[in-house]
Amino acid sequence: LKMSWFWFYLPLHLLMVACLCHSIKAPTTSSQQSFKTDLFNFYHSLILADGKETTIHLLKDIPKRYYFVLEESRALAAFTITVTPCDVPIEWSILVHKASATFLGKAAQGDHGTQEVSKSQKAPSMVSTIFNYKGNSVETYMGMSSHSALYLLEFLSTERDTHITVYLTTDTTSEHLYPELPMDPRIDVISIGHTTVTLTWKHSPPVLQHRENIQYCLLVNEKHNYKSLCAAETAIRSSGMKLPPTSALSLSPYLLEPQQVMILSNSELSIINKASSGEVRQICMGTKNTYTVPNLSPSTQYYFDVFVVNLLTNASAAYTGTFARTLDEPEPKVTELKDGKVIQVVLDGKNQKFYSLQYQARHKKIQFTFQLCHGQVQVHITKNGKTVALENISGLRCFSLKGKLLDTYLVQLRSMEESNSSVKVQVSPHFRKPLFPLLPESLKIKSFSKLRTCNSVTIAWLGTQEESKYCVYKKRTEEDQVWMELQSADMCSGPESRHKSEKVLCKYFYDTHLQRAVTTETIRGLDAGTLYLFDVYLFGPSGIPIRYHSKVVKTRKKC
Repeated sequence: LKMSWFWFYLPLHLLMVACLCHSIKAPTTSSQQSFKTDLFNFYHSLILADGKETTIHLLKDIPKRYYFVLEESRALAAFTITVTPCDVPIEWSILVHKASATFLGKAAQGDHGTQEVSKSQKAPSMVSTIFNYKGNSVETYMGMSSHSALYLLEFLSTERDTHITVYLTTDTTSEHLYPELPMDPRIDVISIGHTTVTLTWKHSPPVLQHRENIQYCLLVNEKHNYKSLCAAETAIRSSGMKLPPTSALSLSPYLLEPQQVMILSNSELSIINKASSGEVRQICMGTKNTYTVPNLSPSTQYYFDVFVVNLLTNASAAYTGTFARTLDEPEPKVTELKDGKVIQVVLDGKNQKFYSLQYQARHKKIQFTFQLCHGQVQVHITKNGKTVALENISGLRCFSLKGKLLDTYLVQLRSMEESNSSVKVQVSPHFRKPLFPLLPESLKIKSFSKLRTCNSVTIAWLGTQEESKYCVYKKRTEEDQVWMELQSADMCSGPESRHKSEKVLCKYFYDTHLQRAVTTETIRGLDAGTLYLFDVYLFGPSGIPIRYHSKVVKTRKKC
């Protein structure tokens, strides 16, 4: 390094570091010791790329340093630094060492120059902090200098390991990497419904000039606002989900994760991420700056963030997020129940909403009767606001309740399946003649395999101690239709829904000894090797039928 011509072959930033490190041979004072520490930090730093967004990974409590050189020019030299935290708050600062042209010139003159530099070190340190920040907001620093200068950026995370993005540019005349936000970057809520929220925001200036390269993306969640798309992606990944890159939302092919749902309609692409922590939606709607978010839950607070995205660079800028609470769910319509009257209710399985029935007691003892027609239904009965019954019902179910005159009963019904369910409901005084017949212990139909022939089958079912009418029906079916036939069977429908040709017979029977209340029937005139669906209907005094569970039997092929 004593050869003066060697300095002219070094790049400027290495020349400055070399000169600064060489200068620390000066006598040691407290200020000079601080100066040496600053120079050591510069020496053990990485070069920060100019004109490119750099992703930096930070380990907890371990600082990371980058530097760049601003070279001398006739005019003022300007630069811009944008730091985007992608998770927790971080601390970052900018330090500068300003070196004059005289300093550099004499450093290139050999021993004599080195001595003059050493003398100059008796002056206070030339390293100073020009900016520092702590938080998780996207922060931009714009600086200028009339001298060549070496800048050091120091980053520190004190909460946990994280990552950030840093963008440096010294070419302030070129187009910005990040889309420009309007003067007022707020999102306005213009209407709120039970399941919708309508938002609007002012246009980003680039949208008005380069509509084909810019689009808006909206993020909806129930936790909090995000200050950058980078922070949103990190939070979603940490919850076990995967958010697609914004470029994927410009309708290019994208492979969805199992917990994701993609919806494309009216040129809008929605990605719905589902996890235990809640649902996160990302909707990209092109250059529209008004949007109604659909399919929200009532009485729920949502947070809304809008990002303007440059599709060419994948860089984004965040509007100031907002939040809104959807309106409370309207009180469900209540249907009044009357003594002895039967009503049939169809329940929407998709929305899982309750259907409410109300009854004011005119007797102390009453009985609610439910006949499940299709699906699976949950019954919740309250008396004067207190729960007296809560049960998932199947078949026929009766609840005998005791109370006071004018007690108010509320019955809430809900489908427990995604498909629609149906149920018949009746309430009556306990002493009134029951609407439905006395039921056997089981509504199953049994067939006897050994008694099957090519043209006949024998079936049996349980009866009761009360004389009742039983009707048997049969229907041919196919192997691939059996499951659908059983699933779609309406347990509330009677023989009136059947074709006359399907009727086999009707008979009366009972037995005072319940264990002997069993009947059998051999059905003849069947085709060999054919599947048949058999149904039995039980009629009580009121004439309302109860349907046994269907039985599928196949006749023998050869006899």
